[in-house]
Amino acid sequence: MIRTLTALAALAMPIAASAQEPSAQPAAVVVTFTQDEITPLIAEGVRNFESREPVEANDPVRIASISKLIMAIAAMRLVDEGKLDLDRDVSDYLGWRLRSPGFPDTPVTLAQLMSHRAGLRDDAGYIIPLGESLEEKLANPESWYLQAPPGEAPFEYANLGSPVVASVLEAATGERYDRLLERLIFEPLGIKACVNWIGCSPDMAARAVALYRHTGEPARDYPGDLPSDCSVAGAQGVHCSVEDYEPGTNASVFSPQGGVRIGMVDLARLGQALMKGRKGPLMSEATFERFARTAYAGQNEGQDFFCTYGFHLQIIEFGDQPCLDRLFEDGAEYIGHSGEAYGLQSGLWFDGGADRGYAFFRTQAPPPAGGEDTGGFTQGERDLVRRAKAALANKAND
Repeated sequence: MIRTLTALAALAMPIAASAQEPSAQPAAVVVTFTQDEITPLIAEGVRNFESREPVEANDPVRIASISKLIMAIAAMRLVDEGKLDLDRDVSDYLGWRLRSPGFPDTPVTLAQLMSHRAGLRDDAGYIIPLGESLEEKLANPESWYLQAPPGEAPFEYANLGSPVVASVLEAATGERYDRLLERLIFEPLGIKACVNWIGCSPDMAARAVALYRHTGEPARDYPGDLPSDCSVAGAQGVHCSVEDYEPGTNASVFSPQGGVRIGMVDLARLGQALMKGRKGPLMSEATFERFARTAYAGQNEGQDFFCTYGFHLQIIEFGDQPCLDRLFEDGAEYIGHSGEAYGLQSGLWFDGGADRGYAFFRTQAPPPAGGEDTGGFTQGERDLVRRAKAALANKAND
């Protein structure tokens, strides 16, 4: 179980990292943190290939699936507010009946969804544009594992569950998903972040880190892609604006599966809050206990990467289980979440002894050998972490 320490001083201001000369080198940033200190270790490459401005340690980037962990934290905070029951039929919140085809009597719960045990799968896609129906998407049998009911279905990592969870959070509160994250997480921790650029200042958008695929093809947040008055996907003929969006109807428009934009220093602040565990600012002791216990209990047979996972909290390098999840290789287990999309690889991890954590990303990265979404850390990620740990050791020796 996550071991917590006594909270120490207030979070330290970020320290300037060494910068390289502007070039066409892809961006990479690594920040390390303890409970009371944040230290940038690597900030290299450029924000985008057009301006060639050097990347800085807290420049915002689309962190991909680490966004799911942020969503789960918001859900747990709503449990503490008495607005959510993780074991309740989500149909009660959504206002329409959500069922897996063939299992009309088996409810779907947030606990199942956040542990990828509800039987959802991504075969029919998981992006539901503004103006389209979440209910209709989930009525498609291709969206489900049909051989077992929710709760008994095998672990299957599915992005489609995230729009459901985020819509339930909205329906339970009447608040839009982007505003929920701001109220529950970003503002209390002093973090500057947003989803799909909604709510981020023009200055923050101007510092966006562009994502490029390993071929060099621009993929997301490059200068020609940055939003003006349109920051969500809209169905054909639908005005691309969330001003008239009704919370609880289709939170896919906020990309809860991967759309958070945040800098690594700010992501490290979230890591610090998690590291403090039961005594931290995010959850009550009882709620955090369930959060952590579910992750440790979620050991999934047959998985090569998501071997220990629950409530969008992943544990890597856990014991001697055969799993393709070696990244730090220093004898500790690490807790957090990984991200991979559009040539980006990212991570937020802290060790189980609550001693040190890392927030990082790299861009223009080739996918794992098995292709995108197959899991497993690449050699490039391991090399980046190795370099960061060497830089940390050098700082300690200065």
